[in-house]
Amino acid sequence: MSSMITKNIFRFVLIILVQVVLLNRINIGGSLNYFHFFLYPVFILFLPLKTQRVTTILLAFILGITLDFFYNSPGVHASACLFTGFCRTYVLRILEPVEGYNKDHNLSIYKMGVVWIASYTAILLLLHLIWYFSIEAFSFIYISEITLSVIFSFISSYVVILLFLLIFNPKQ
Repeated sequence: MSSMITKNIFRFVLIILVQVVLLNRINIGGSLNYFHFFLYPVFILFLPLKTQRVTTILLAFILGITLDFFYNSPGVHASACLFTGFCRTYVLRILEPVEGYNKDHNLSIYKMGVVWIASYTAILLLLHLIWYFSIEAFSFIYISEITLSVIFSFISSYVVILLFLLIFNPKQ
């Protein structure tokens, strides 16, 4: 149990560092910057299956408020992370295999399969981005900017997350 906690703390710190130090500095598109790279939702998505919903939401809030501190965005990341943490349980239920989940395992490409992981990640990332950009704009007057940001950020973030999972997701 303590190795799982240690591993998740390490993953939390690594994801925050990569997001703040590396991905925050990438600017593609100049003044029309619709490309944003979001790696941090992967922490919420790949928490162990037996993590209680309250714990998931609390960890999502801590992740979001930490990012808000570094990005100087009061509550935007925290709100999006809370929404993603809340939706995680429902998406897991929708995508549950016929034989069910093995609650002792973590979610990984090697245990769940590439198609399942790709679908799960796509659904939750899309929900996260729609919520994030809607809260950031806080008005549907900017619906075209919200839509373009969601589309382009989804593509760029999805690629980054899948690469991260291929590199750092062990075969356990």
